[in-house]
Amino acid sequence: MPTTRIAGRPIDVTDEGFLVAYDQWDERLGAELAHLIGLDLTDQHWAVLRFLRSDYPARGETATLRRVSIVGGFPIPDLFTLFPGKPAKKMAYVAGLPKPKGCV
Repeated sequence: MPTTRIAGRPIDVTDEGFLVAYDQWDERLGAELAHLIGLDLTDQHWAVLRFLRSDYPARGETATLRRVSIVGGFPIPDLFTLFPGKPAKKMAYVAGLPKPKGCV
């Protein structure tokens, strides 16, 4: 498992750059991860990220777009606007969670 420096501290990541340890993440790191992929976080982004972070411990897996939409109440078109391109992967990356199942 590689270790990288993000926001001035060592972080354990997968080969694809996703965080390995849930407790290494904080909002400062999330903002830095967003910056690394070209996102400027708004309150809407943070609402999605906080939902993902709160949903993960109980389920043990990163929520899919469908779950974020249905359970979190965030319309899928909004998720594509907030996290363009591959929203599920980008949301998980910024939230410091594993890549969602089914993502390539």
